[in-house]
This record gives sequence, structure tokens and C-alpha cells, in this order.
Amino acid sequence: MSNGRKSERLLNLLIMLLVQRRYVPKSRIRELLYADSPDDGFERTFDRDKEELRSLGVPIEVGTLDPLFDDEPGYRISPERLALPPVDLTADEASVIGLATRVWQNARLADVTTDAVRKLSALGVDLDTEALDLVSPRLSADEPGFDVFWEAVQDRCAVRFDYRRAGRTEVTRRKLQPWGVGRYAGRWYVVGLDTDRGEERIFRLSRVQGAPKRFGPPGAYAVPEGTDVGESIRRLAPPPETVTAELLVRRDAGHQLRRGATVLATGVSGPDGTTGWDRLRLEHSGHGLADDVLGHGAAVVVEQPESLRTEVVTRLSRLLGETPHDTAPTSEGTR
Repeated sequence: MSNGRKSERLLNLLIMLLVQRRYVPKSRIRELLYADSPDDGFERTFDRDKEELRSLGVPIEVGTLDPLFDDEPGYRISPERLALPPVDLTADEASVIGLATRVWQNARLADVTTDAVRKLSALGVDLDTEALDLVSPRLSADEPGFDVFWEAVQDRCAVRFDYRRAGRTEVTRRKLQPWGVGRYAGRWYVVGLDTDRGEERIFRLSRVQGAPKRFGPPGAYAVPEGTDVGESIRRLAPPPETVTAELLVRRDAGHQLRRGATVLATGVSGPDGTTGWDRLRLEHSGHGLADDVLGHGAAVVVEQPESLRTEVVTRLSRLLGETPHDTAPTSEGTR
């Protein structure tokens, strides 16, 4: 089966279970998503797909439609459980959001999402499409080779790539059997078995040089039993830095940033000359804060620290194809 088809099937299952208001019987799941699979093939594929999603931290629940009757067990994903914790996502939880984020960031997968919702609606399935707000894009996955490593994890296929370690100028060739991809402290990492060294290793995707290449057949290895990819990344990755930031946030906006923030002042004057702004102080781990700020558009302005404001302005300027000038907030904010 092609990588695209498998990814599409996993995303369809994720979306279907997330937007359902009730537990979905296995027979109904097969009818909607696995109609072409024979009986024994469906059981194997469905079990494998469930474990794929659970390994990413997706909380698939099992229950019955009516606890007073011996109904067929059903499945669903609770939006409330998927939404927690609200701010400090672990690597596994970030991987879940990262997976759904790519639904919107990649045009092909955006079509998959639209088609899945349309088909379910046409079949008369009662949908809660507001649950899809949980996976609106806040995390970028534009690191070099993200797709290659992600698909290699799904197919259990080895990858070779050139890598530059922190503080080094030389580039070395590495070979990895990837076990999983996750985000920690604002960075994307891949963890797996370094076949040349025979040891578990972690690599930051932003330090991969050039295009990584898969080699060898799919299914060439098995992930060691009991492997917790999120825990491995937290254990092996450098400790996160703590950034203290002061932000101007429009009233009734920036809810993600407000969780855990300290409100320093309300009704303060913003870059647009109005007083509909609040000043927040936020303690943030890692380097993902710029992503969060950019994700809120003109509703958030960075006041401190200067390094964060410069990063936001630089990234915006690069996006617009311009050379960054003054990093001070403008009338449009440091979006």
C-alpha cells in the first residue's frame, strides 16, 4: 500500500472518530472506511491503525451505545481528552497535533479532510465538526525531511541522511531505523536506532542537511517493545530553555497564549491606537513561542524579549520576500 493511501486512511479514521457524537460500532467503521477489506484483512488493518494513532497519543475510547444492553463495542475520540493539556504539550501530544496540523498545511491532505467530512455527512452520520477546531494549525512541521522521516516510521523503513551537530561545522552521514517523530521544546526530533553505532539516538530535524533518503525494504525492523517515543525524546534532547516574554494581545483574542500567562495590565493602548489590548507575561519552554505568536496574526504584538521580536519580524519579512528593518512594533503589529 502506498504511503499516501495509508496516511489518508489514518487521517480518515482520526477525523471520523473525532467528529462522532457517539461510540461508533466496528461494523459501521468497516462500512465507511474499510469497505474494500476482506474480513481477516479488516481486523488486522483496523487494529494496526488504532495502535498507530494511540502510539501518537490519540485517546481512542472503547464503549457501548447503551450500557444497559450487550451492544457491539464502539469507538470514539473525546475532544476534551484530545485537547488536554492546554499549553505544555508533551512530545507525543504535540505529535498528535502535528499530524492533524498537516491536514491543513498540505493541500493534498486538506482535500482528504474535506472529502472525509463530506462522505460522512452524505451517509447521514451525526457529526460534531466543531471538534476539528482542536487541530487548527498552531505547530509548523516545515523541518527538512519531515515527510520522509514520518513516512519511514509508518513503513518501518531505514533512512540515511547528512547531519550537523550543534556547535560543529562538519557534516556526517548517519543511518537510522526511525521509531518515531515528535516535538519537544519547540523542536522536531526523530528517535530510533543508529545502525552504524548500534545505539538509540535522537536527531533534531532542523540540523538535517540536504534531503534524507529512504533505503532498504519496508518492514525491515520492529520498534522495540515498550518503546515510548515521547519519553525517549524528553530523555535524550537538550534541556529546554525558559523564555520570559511580554506580549500585547487584543482583548478576546490569543486564548492559547493566555492560558498560564500573567496579566500585567488590561485596557492598554495597542499599536492601532485603541485601548482594546492586554499586556501579558508568559513563561515559555523552548523555541516554539515564535510559532504561537505568528499563529495569532496581528492580534499579538511582541514587546519583550528583543530576540523573540526579531525572530518574528525576520520570519515575516522572509515570508514577504523583504529585508527586515526596524523590529519595533508597527501599526500592524509583529504578526
